[in-house]
Amino acid sequence: MRGPARALPGAFAVLALLVVCACGAWPGGGNAANLRLMVPNTPGGGYDTTARTAARVLEETQIASGVQVFNLPGAGGTVGLQRIVDEKGNGELALQMGLGVVGASHAAGSKVAVTDTTPIARLIEEAGAVVVRADSPYRTIGALVAAWREDPGRLRVGGGSSAGGPDHLLPMELAQAVGIDPRKVAYVPYDGGGDLLPALLDGRVDVATSGFGEFLDQKRGGRLRVLAVTGERPVGVLPGVPTLRSSGIDLVFDNWRGIVAPPGISDTERRRWVDALTELHGSRRWRAELRRHGWTDVFATGRAFETFLARQDAQVAGLVRRLVPE
Repeated sequence: MRGPARALPGAFAVLALLVVCACGAWPGGGNAANLRLMVPNTPGGGYDTTARTAARVLEETQIASGVQVFNLPGAGGTVGLQRIVDEKGNGELALQMGLGVVGASHAAGSKVAVTDTTPIARLIEEAGAVVVRADSPYRTIGALVAAWREDPGRLRVGGGSSAGGPDHLLPMELAQAVGIDPRKVAYVPYDGGGDLLPALLDGRVDVATSGFGEFLDQKRGGRLRVLAVTGERPVGVLPGVPTLRSSGIDLVFDNWRGIVAPPGISDTERRRWVDALTELHGSRRWRAELRRHGWTDVFATGRAFETFLARQDAQVAGLVRRLVPE
């Protein structure tokens, strides 16, 4: 793989609901008024942005209206994962998830895994980014790494995921790639990009590692500096920002996001989700959103996504064992 919990008490009480539309049709027949898409972290992060963008485009293209997006944060996304597994047979609910939920489920010893769900679709892939405030003394990734090597524990590294998530695995792998013991990394976890961004801006962390899309507005506003992106190639919406490899660091790390449903749903219910997202993927509005956010299209459904998810689960389990302290 390239780069790549138990529920907290009371976490189910933390529920912020955004109703996109109250009624509408659903591909293949039926009413979409009760369809819900769960986001397993706080508003403002990558999962939240992806889910709300997908729901809005479904509405705008009249593919499916009435899709409700709501947040159920906690334990790195495993509160949401547990909820989706507990909703066995509920064909009106789905979970926006990705590498972070896979990693958190292993790092926290969750009783459930992504392989317990019904895979629907893999949607997008996004490179990570290494980001500092605009007034940071680190103007290049080389300068940051040099200071990090001198005193690994002094540099506070923030990420929008708990142990095992992509924002945590990225600095662990980056440290290893530049000769720093990952156990010495001072990682500060936040429950999503919506919580990470203010921590970076107000100085609670010195550097952040997360999907670059979560920083675009602040970067464009001149408040943040992106030192490097972690994909194979530069990102079009970040002109002039180098990749880690072009900066002499042998690491490629990509995050991905997809949608799964509860176990035990009917073939008809699964097909309705797949058909709606397939139509979404083929729309011009969705392609425009991919360009606007700088997302890479990695759409896959059916056996292809099911096989990918199983492979990711096994690979991330090994990565977590290697990089996450017990």
